[in-house]
Amino acid sequence: MFPQPIQKSGRFTNISYRVALPISIVMWLLPLIAVMMTSIRSMEDINTGNYWGWPTEIQFLENYSQVFTSTSMGQYLINSLMITLPAVAGAVALSTLAGFALAKYNFKANVWIFAMFIAGNFVPFQILMIPVRDLTISFGLYDTHWALIFFHIAFQAGFCTLFMRNFIVGIPDALIEAARVEGVTEWKIFWHVVLPLVRPALAALAVLVFTFIWNDFFWALVLVQSDEVRPVTAGLSSLQGQWLASWQLMSAGAVVAAIPPVVLFFTMQKHFIAGLTLGATKG
Repeated sequence: MFPQPIQKSGRFTNISYRVALPISIVMWLLPLIAVMMTSIRSMEDINTGNYWGWPTEIQFLENYSQVFTSTSMGQYLINSLMITLPAVAGAVALSTLAGFALAKYNFKANVWIFAMFIAGNFVPFQILMIPVRDLTISFGLYDTHWALIFFHIAFQAGFCTLFMRNFIVGIPDALIEAARVEGVTEWKIFWHVVLPLVRPALAALAVLVFTFIWNDFFWALVLVQSDEVRPVTAGLSSLQGQWLASWQLMSAGAVVAAIPPVVLFFTMQKHFIAGLTLGATKG
C-alpha cells in the first residue's frame, strides 16, 4: 500500500537508485549552471562558441552592473514587486476567507461553489487571453499595474481557496463552537482562532503564489506593453536586440530575477515545509 523504503529494496534497485540520482541532479542543474556561467562570460567567448567551457575572461562585475546601468532592469524589478506583493496579499486574504466559509458553514450552494473553484483550475489560461485583454481595455486598466494585480488575484483564487479550504476543514468544529458559545463574533473567530492555526499553511501558500506570479510571462506580455509597467519576466525578453542578442546580459538578468523567489523560499523554508506537512501525521 505504501512505497517501500529504498534501504529495504533489492541490491539492483539500490545500485540503480544511487546511479540514477546523481545523473538526474546533474541533468536538472545543467541548464542553471549554463545560465550562471553565461552571465559571467564576455561577448567574445559567446561569439567564438565557448558555451560550456570555462570563461576565458570572467566579467562578473561588468555584466551584472551593466544589466542595471544599460537596461531598465531596476524598473522591471520594482514593477514586479508592485504587482506581486499586492496580488499575493489579495489572493491569500480572499482565499482564506472563502476557504473558511466553505469549510465551516453549511449552506445549500456550498458544494457547487466549491466545485466552481476547483473547475476554474482546469480552464486553459490561454483561452482567456482575448476576453481578459478586452476587459482591461474597457475598464481602462490596460498597460497598468492594476491589470496584472486584479487578474492574478482572480486567477489564483481557485487554487488558493482549494488549498486553504482543505487545511481549515481539519480544524475541530468544537473549537469554533466553543467560541460561539462564549459570544465571540464570527470575524473574531476567524481572526483569533482560525488564522493562528493555519499560519503554516498561509506561509506555504504565500511562497507558492509569490513564485507563480513573479515568474508569470504570458500575461505580462498580454496586459502590459510599456517599460514603466513591464515586470521583470517580460523585461528580460526586451534585452534581446533586433540584430544582436546580448546573451551575457540576458543571463545575468535572469539570475537577478531569480533571486527574490529564492530568498523568500529560504526565509520561509521552515514555515513552508510545516505548511505542506500540516496534518500529514496524527497522534
